[in-house]
Amino acid sequence: MKKAPFIVCLLYLTAATLVADAQKATAPAWAQETPEHQTERMAWWRHDRFGMFIHWGLYAVPARHEWVQNHEQLSTEVYRDRYFERFDPDLYDPKEWAAQAKAAGMKYVVLTTRHHEGFSLWDTKYSDYKATNTPADRDLLKPFVEAFRAEGLKVGFYFSMIDWHHPDFTIDRVHPLRNNKEARAANARRNMDNFRQFLKNQLTELLTEYGKIDQLFFDFSYPGEDGKGHEDWDSEGLLELARRLQPGIIINDRLDLNDKPWGWDYVTPEQFMPSAWPERDGVRVPWETCQTFSGSWGYHRDEHTWKSNNQLIAMLIEVVSKGGNLLLNVGPTARGNFDERAKERLAAIGKWMKYNNRSIYGCTAAPPAFEQPDNCLLTYNPETKRLYVHLLQWPFKTLYLPNYKGKVAYAQFLHDGSEVQYTSRTAAPAGGHTTVTAGENDLIVELPVIKPDVEIPVIELILK
Repeated sequence: MKKAPFIVCLLYLTAATLVADAQKATAPAWAQETPEHQTERMAWWRHDRFGMFIHWGLYAVPARHEWVQNHEQLSTEVYRDRYFERFDPDLYDPKEWAAQAKAAGMKYVVLTTRHHEGFSLWDTKYSDYKATNTPADRDLLKPFVEAFRAEGLKVGFYFSMIDWHHPDFTIDRVHPLRNNKEARAANARRNMDNFRQFLKNQLTELLTEYGKIDQLFFDFSYPGEDGKGHEDWDSEGLLELARRLQPGIIINDRLDLNDKPWGWDYVTPEQFMPSAWPERDGVRVPWETCQTFSGSWGYHRDEHTWKSNNQLIAMLIEVVSKGGNLLLNVGPTARGNFDERAKERLAAIGKWMKYNNRSIYGCTAAPPAFEQPDNCLLTYNPETKRLYVHLLQWPFKTLYLPNYKGKVAYAQFLHDGSEVQYTSRTAAPAGGHTTVTAGENDLIVELPVIKPDVEIPVIELILK
């Protein structure tokens, strides 16, 4: 055995141990965790890669964006009088929601238990602004959790720290009444200590009354002038509470504790695609991008910038090709159903996932040794040692795999398991103007002229 690789490995392990020890030393006792334990805790999430986000609340009634109260600068009284008594989801069937999520290939779900408007979907003891006091007249969360668990999906809760309804939540720069001088003056009578306790009380209900909760999506901090950050929420207190009540839970990065390695499990780029696997301090970190079908999270009747089926499938592939997860959002209507545009797209994703999910589940970014071919995205399963080539644009007859020579044992289409032939040539014979040529170490994949009836075809490479 050569000494140099051994020494490099030893130095790497020593450095990793020192970093872990340094983090452990600065973390409070309740937040101390070994890297191995965190990896084990997040294993299912890293494997599953694809989840459903659901934004549902009173804002489904006006149906013009989940921030309608903010955008139109409506007071709590006006907003409540207009929409609270009209929230009557008579078509709500969480079993149908869960079946659609499962059929689309999603493995987990995150539901807005309460959004910034402050309206709670469950029968909370700490507010009368809840589903049980509307015409819905029932806890909407319990049947939801039961339905998704019955389909084998992991369950996550979204929990807003913002609350435009609570009387002790101070007016700030993102509050609907930010431009109301009288409301601003009333801040002196608002007690954020009361509000912080309210947050803890509601979070305790969510994490003790609905069984095992797998993921917690806090939303969101906006520190700085006229904003709110970790001190306003008592973020450390919220995080400690969540870890104590649900030790295995996975928690996002929106508590304004980004400078603390123990303050989050994964990062959350929203409504954009990172150019590369996100890093913190030069180290790749777990990440999940949350995306919408259109430009709104809540049901928006007249919003028409809906992504195509091809865009959505390509988005899922690209996220996994960069080592991440996709949380794709549905905004149910005020009557409690998914609208037809959402259903059609979920069905299209499900059709593709039925035959190609092997290139998503358990996969991550390809090793550096495998260069990305033109108009393609790569994913890789480190357990099966299989590489997946997603053909975003169907080429004419030939796909070139640069420097893949000697690395591939077999190739097949993933959707039907049919063999895909390939070869390599270093040069064309003299005068051979129809002979396909490529680099000496390239593979030349022979494809049919007509694209298979698959939205984005995938070639599975079994590596040597």
